[in-house]
Amino acid sequence: MPREPLSFESAITATDFSSEDYCGTTYAAKLLGLSVATVQSLVEKGEIEAWKTLGGHRRLSLRAINAYLQKHSPQLAHADPDPRSRLSVLVVEDDEAARELYKAQFEQWDMTVDCSFMNSALEALMDIASMRPDLLITDLNMPGVDGLEMLRALKRNQQLSAMQILVISGLPEDVVKERGGLPPSAHYLEKPINFDWLHGYITALLVANRKWR
Repeated sequence: MPREPLSFESAITATDFSSEDYCGTTYAAKLLGLSVATVQSLVEKGEIEAWKTLGGHRRLSLRAINAYLQKHSPQLAHADPDPRSRLSVLVVEDDEAARELYKAQFEQWDMTVDCSFMNSALEALMDIASMRPDLLITDLNMPGVDGLEMLRALKRNQQLSAMQILVISGLPEDVVKERGGLPPSAHYLEKPINFDWLHGYITALLVANRKWR
């Protein structure tokens, strides 16, 4: 009988909980050498421990992934799910075509990046405190709560003070300033997305991540 992942409340209140001990289904699939659908099936069968965020996104236990590798695919057991060796990225983008572009690029790049995707700022606000990404990539113009409102709310959360922020938007920079501007530490890139620049930026963050963690 399929087993639902742990609830957000059960996971977050566990004494040994750490957001760095979990990853998304896409990254888990990369570690395991399986499809995302197969990983989701393993979660439903209870073979890999997982929980759901408030927004309904699965997060998988890195320890459980390691155990599964050792048991079923020892040839892949050299894969290193240590959170210090990976960069956790959250992309917030309401345009489906843009999200698919991001996904295609991240899948092509041979990088230890655990990337999650959300289609609204409201959804991100629900989950970001528990996910604690190293890097937030966000659009600004989104229905409901827009990216600027989200960034203002995140600025008040001290737990996210080390998070890097990259804004990639179709809004001209002068319009962004007129609407209150970005946090001082945020980087701004105007659309269309320059994926060569993004690749270099993430590569630099990975190097810094390994050095300072």
